[in-house]
Amino acid sequence: MTHDELKRILDELRTLSSETEWVEFKEAKRNIDSDDLGEYFSALCNEANLKNKSCGWLVFGVDDQHKIVGTQYRPRKAELDSLKYEIAGHTTSRITFTDIFELELSEGRVLMFQIPPAPKGLPVAWKGHFYGRDGESIGALNMQEIEQIRNQVKHPDWSAQICEDATIDDLDEEAIIKARAEYKRKNPDKVEDVDGWDNGTFLNKAKLTKQGGITRTAVILLGKDGSERFLSPSVAQITWILRDKDNIEKDYTHFGPPFLLNVEKLFAKIRNLNYRYLPDNTLFPIEITQYDSWVIREALHNCIAHQDYELKGRINVVEKPDELIFANVGSFIPGSLENVIQQDSPPEIYRNPFLANAMVNLNMIDTIGGGIKKMFQTQKNRFFPLPDYDLSEDKVSVKISGKILNENYTRLLIHKTDLNLSTVILLDKVQKGIQINQEEHRYLRKKKLTEGRYPSIYVAARVASVTGEKAKYIKYRGFDDEHYKKMIIAFIKKYGSASRQEVDDLLIKMLPDILNEKQKRAKIHNLLCKMSKEDNTIKNSGSRRYPKWNLI
Repeated sequence: MTHDELKRILDELRTLSSETEWVEFKEAKRNIDSDDLGEYFSALCNEANLKNKSCGWLVFGVDDQHKIVGTQYRPRKAELDSLKYEIAGHTTSRITFTDIFELELSEGRVLMFQIPPAPKGLPVAWKGHFYGRDGESIGALNMQEIEQIRNQVKHPDWSAQICEDATIDDLDEEAIIKARAEYKRKNPDKVEDVDGWDNGTFLNKAKLTKQGGITRTAVILLGKDGSERFLSPSVAQITWILRDKDNIEKDYTHFGPPFLLNVEKLFAKIRNLNYRYLPDNTLFPIEITQYDSWVIREALHNCIAHQDYELKGRINVVEKPDELIFANVGSFIPGSLENVIQQDSPPEIYRNPFLANAMVNLNMIDTIGGGIKKMFQTQKNRFFPLPDYDLSEDKVSVKISGKILNENYTRLLIHKTDLNLSTVILLDKVQKGIQINQEEHRYLRKKKLTEGRYPSIYVAARVASVTGEKAKYIKYRGFDDEHYKKMIIAFIKKYGSASRQEVDDLLIKMLPDILNEKQKRAKIHNLLCKMSKEDNTIKNSGSRRYPKWNLI
């Protein structure tokens, strides 16, 4: 939008009643709590939906009387740009601002946050909680409004539908026997009852069939080879792919129903080798399998439970030398991983509730909604990198690492076993080179777990000292500027002068590993500028393009 278009919209918003629930004005002179901002985002999303508006607006730099007072909230453009990512990390389906507009007016700076309405049928939560507004007040979205949004679109449970032409004869007898055994393991108090049920009764009780009707869930979990025809045009198939270190495909196998049996055949394909590492530079290494068996099964069973079968895609399991990747098609309904881990309770919406419930009954899923957090906790307890989730492109992909990437990080976990899971997740991102936001950076820095200038941060010195990784720490942190300046001066004293290429050759390998090649060259440029313009210790007797540095 042009400046004039934004100014016109702002003027129109300022004429609205203060009771308008899809618009909020805040002075926000310098800052606003991130949770307050998230709650306003959730509330305005939901209210824009309920009021049938094309968007909601959150405006900073305007007071309660709709007078422009100006704001200094996040004055740098980069800080504003990162806000979209920060909001998406805690909202349903990673919904975030449509756009953020900055208006420089004579009365002061105004920020206009354009907020999309909640999607039809899906109220938007902030950190697992739904917010709304009652006049000027913000609070929990009431149940009537939640249901009003949810009822906008009815989503029939695909997995609960009856396959009209299928009969119990289309189910695999061995799979039914396995299902009975797992049901009894899950419900030990019903063993005698289960033994007395015929197959039809058992399938109804285990919520695999509906009054004898063979559901899509029953076909997926227990169907005979070839029974997937009852699901057409949907697809029920898992593909295991083996790739080498160069990502070249070496082998593959397709698995169809019955998934209850075939997941074990797929599991047998995975090479779960022994892995050894020295946790404390001792002569007695820890020996452990590359992957925890429970984590593999949980990741695979989650793919089965949450696959969007109507998208006609396959579930893929890719095995590489040091990692496993599990992927299913369909969006991540809870919105973000943080929502699942922090909320610590089952989500309110499932893609395939009938299928998920049946998998709980057959002991395939530990508890609905609790498996992901347990996967993280298990990897933490093994001192291995945490699972990596990719929620883009309308699919869910999780990578399980089968090797230790950074022994410094691993030793930190061993020595500081009291770290909570949220902190471990942040440190895990740091060790993998994944950028965290500034709020998360401030938290780790306050705990004295990281150092460095954001976004180039690394494990703190005190951690490196405890874990015996002082040399690696120096390689990440580097030396102070005076050390590099003395090296340049010593070089010029010995050889009379130094070209830029010679200075680069001298320092590049000495600069911290946390910097990339471009950042290292920029740092050298800044050092030379300081020495010539501020310290007055060297001068350029060559050209700007081909400098020749001499001592003054």
